[in-house]
Amino acid sequence: MSEPVSEFKSKSGLGRIMPAMFYAMAGLKSAWQNEHAFRQELVMVVIGAVIALVLPISAFQKLFLIGVLVFVLIVELFNSAIEAVVDRISLERHPLSKNAKDMGSAAVFLAICLAAACWAVVLFNRFY
Repeated sequence: MSEPVSEFKSKSGLGRIMPAMFYAMAGLKSAWQNEHAFRQELVMVVIGAVIALVLPISAFQKLFLIGVLVFVLIVELFNSAIEAVVDRISLERHPLSKNAKDMGSAAVFLAICLAAACWAVVLFNRFY
């Protein structure tokens, strides 16, 4: 017996590239419009990217500094997706819903700590 497949499941092959890009853009637009934390973090990524690009460090270090900032955005998108699914299922307070949301927030916190540590190591090694 085959498993049911969602009518929204994407097709395979090259024909899925353009729709996938439009879905990704819709996701970014939704995050920008609906998630305050995403907007704050995106502003920090833009500021951090500009700073990284003008710092007198190697191209690899610039990529590394920008990459860890983008990683924070990626984790924030996952966190927002988890929150949306939990809220879609029920707006009632439930310990499992709280756990899911808290774990998503913890993931964002750890990503921010990682980014801060990476920036500290690169800047400390460059300037001290």
